[in-house]
Amino acid sequence: MYAERPSRPQPSLDVLRHVVDVHCHPTESAVNVEAMDNLSITICAMSSRQSDQLLVRDLANAYPEKVIPCFGYHPWFSHWISLAPCSSREKHYRRLFSPSDAQQEMFERLLPHLPDPVSLADVLANLRHNFSAFPQAMLGEVGLDRAARVPIDYFASLRELTPFTVPLEHQLATLEPQIDLAVDLGRNVSIHSVKSHQATSDLLDRMHKKHGPGWLRISIDLHSCGISSETWQAIEKRHINVYMSLSTVINGRSPNHRALIAACSPHRILVESDYHPVDQCAERTWDMVLAVAEIKGWSVETTWMEVVSEEDWGVVRRLENNWKEFQNGNHTSPLRSKKVVDKLP
Repeated sequence: MYAERPSRPQPSLDVLRHVVDVHCHPTESAVNVEAMDNLSITICAMSSRQSDQLLVRDLANAYPEKVIPCFGYHPWFSHWISLAPCSSREKHYRRLFSPSDAQQEMFERLLPHLPDPVSLADVLANLRHNFSAFPQAMLGEVGLDRAARVPIDYFASLRELTPFTVPLEHQLATLEPQIDLAVDLGRNVSIHSVKSHQATSDLLDRMHKKHGPGWLRISIDLHSCGISSETWQAIEKRHINVYMSLSTVINGRSPNHRALIAACSPHRILVESDYHPVDQCAERTWDMVLAVAEIKGWSVETTWMEVVSEEDWGVVRRLENNWKEFQNGNHTSPLRSKKVVDKLP
């Protein structure tokens, strides 16, 4: 459940149609058709496991003007992926979790709730199929998480956590081939990183070295970014194709997000809701738009003018330009001179 908080007035629809929620999970809840019909912003709808890839695909087909589909396998479900064809479900999970004698009872309780693992080869084939159907689709949500513990039943209304975590080595072994595919197909990536900041930084360095110029064809978003401002600045300097996005639902829990926004280049920041109920995605994203405007000292548009000189850009136009730069990829310098907003229809 999400905490209630006072709502703020939103701007006119002609402003909101330029806002992009770069990371949300509308298919994690039952999709409200009326809310989708009334949706005033563009959303990037994330997938996380095998069962919701099709749900995101269907949502994007139903609302092609509003939804950018994102296909991928979240680290919380990476244990559901086997690196090779698997003949025994129990052996697969036992090898991953290595339960101690004291944990045997908990493992036995957990096992009936775990699905038959899907092979990494099938994961990649499914991603390739979905990417071929949606030329603008991204890879997401993928990433690394060293804090998450495996619940007995993920779908229970109250999740009981086990002591088991997915080894980082297995997370990386399922993540890197997904990113390799994204680079090969020129698809941008939304990355989750929790308690894995050094591992994520090392991953970015490794991918850049591995793929060379191909790495710079795509853009990477560190979503609901929770790293220190110092770590971010180091990543921003080394990787001209890496952006950050922030959400009030995650980043708003800590005052650190204000220092992070202040430290981030004005050209590398994006906004998101990281929300499930689609009827609140616009409001939650707008909350973060206002936070960025306040901290960066940018004006907030109340009406939309089609042509505005760059020195008069407000927060929405700046963020929209960042999003278009993110979408376009093909990064060649930290600050590209081309501005794309005024070229939009």
